[in-house]
Amino acid sequence: MKELSLFILFSFIIMGAGAQTVALTKEEAVKQAIAKSSQIQIATGDIKIAEAKYRQTDAVFLPRINVDYTAMITNNPLNAFGFKLQQRSISQNDFAPHLLNNPEAAGDFVAKATLMQPIFNADMLAMRKAARSQVNIAAFKMQRTLDYIHFATETAYYQLQMAYEMEAVSKDALKTLQAIYKWVKDRYDQGYLQKSDLLNVEVQVKAIETQIAAAGSAIAEYSDNLSVLMGKPIGVVYRTDGPQMEGDPAGQSLTISSARADYRAMETAIAAYDDMMKSTRRAITPKLNGFGSFQFNDKNMFGFGGNAYLAGLQLTWNIFQGNEANARLNTQKLEQKQILLQLTNQREQDGKELAKAQEQLKNADYQLIQYKAAIAQAEEALYILENRFKQGLVGATDVLQAHTQLLQQKLYHKQAAIMRNSTLAYIRFLTAN
Repeated sequence: MKELSLFILFSFIIMGAGAQTVALTKEEAVKQAIAKSSQIQIATGDIKIAEAKYRQTDAVFLPRINVDYTAMITNNPLNAFGFKLQQRSISQNDFAPHLLNNPEAAGDFVAKATLMQPIFNADMLAMRKAARSQVNIAAFKMQRTLDYIHFATETAYYQLQMAYEMEAVSKDALKTLQAIYKWVKDRYDQGYLQKSDLLNVEVQVKAIETQIAAAGSAIAEYSDNLSVLMGKPIGVVYRTDGPQMEGDPAGQSLTISSARADYRAMETAIAAYDDMMKSTRRAITPKLNGFGSFQFNDKNMFGFGGNAYLAGLQLTWNIFQGNEANARLNTQKLEQKQILLQLTNQREQDGKELAKAQEQLKNADYQLIQYKAAIAQAEEALYILENRFKQGLVGATDVLQAHTQLLQQKLYHKQAAIMRNSTLAYIRFLTAN
C-alpha cells in the first residue's frame, strides 16, 4: 500500500510540474470564450461575407464605365475607308475608284470610353432585398452562436467543478480511511484482528487513491476543454470557484421566445425566399438601361483627332427563357417549404427539451434535499459503527461499507448541485431572447 501511495504522489508531482495552474471564475471563462472563440470568429466572418455580397448589388444603381485603347491596321477597302471617315480625314482624292478598290494599308488608333447606366431592373431590386436579408440571417446566427458559446463554457466549467469536488471528497475520504487503517494496523499487530480486516482496509484505500488519480485526469481533461473554448493553448490546469447554488428560475422566463435568434434567422430566410421568388417572376418583365460611348480616332498613336459620341436607351424584354424561370421558381418554393418545416420541427423539439429540463430541475431540487438528509444519516451511522468497531462489536467490513456509503452520498449531493446549475444554464440557452 505504501508503494502505491508513493507512486500516485509521484505521479501528481510530475503532472503538477508540467502543467501551469491558473485560477479562473465562470464569468472570466465566459468572457474569454466570447472574445476568443473560433466559432464566433467564423460567425463574424459570415456577417462580413454577407455584407460584401450585399454591396455587390449596388450595381443595380451604379453605372459601369469601361475605357479601352485599340490599335488596328488593314488594307480592307471597306475598313480602310471607314478608318479615314472616323478620323474625319476624308478628302476628294479618297473617292478615286482605284484608291477605293486598292487602298494602301491604313491604321487606326482608337481611345474609347463606354458607359452603361441601369435605369429600371425590377428583378435585381428584389434580389438586392434578398441579399440584405442574408446579412440579417448571418447576424442572427452570430447571436445564437454567442448563446451557445456562453452555454458550452458554463457547462465545461461545471464539469471541471465536479471533477474538483470528486477529488476533494475522495481526499477527505482518504484521510478518514488512513486513520482507520492505522487503527486496524495497530490492532492487527497486537493480534486482536485478523489479516483479512487489514486487507479489506488496504483495498479500500487503494480504490480511493485510484479515484483521486481519475479525478486529477478529469481536471486536466476539462481544463483543456475550457482552453479550447477560450481559444487558448491546452495544458493549463484551471482552479475553479466552489460550486454555488444558482438562483431559483421562478423570476426567469420559462417559455421559449419566438424572438430567439435561430428562429429569427429561419424566419428571415423564409422571407428572403419570397424576395427571390419575386425576382424570378420579374425576370420576364422589361428592363430599361441607358448606354453611351465617346471615342477618339487617329492615324497616329496617342493622337486624338476625330471624336464622336453615341448615346441611347435600351429596352430589353425576355419573353421566353426556355421554362428556366418556372423551374427555378418551383425549386425556390420547395426550398422555402423545407426551411418552414425545419423551423416547425425545431420549435417542437425545443419545447420537449424545455419540459424535460424543467423536470430535471425539479428532480435535482428533490435530490438535494434527499442527499443532504442521507449524508447526515450516513455520518451518524459511520460514527456509531466506528465506536462499536473499536469496542470489537462489529467487523472492519461494516465500517468500510458505512464509509463507502457516506462517500457516495456526498458525491451524489455535489453532483446534484452541479447538475442543477447545468440544467439552469440549459434552460437559459433554450429561453434566450
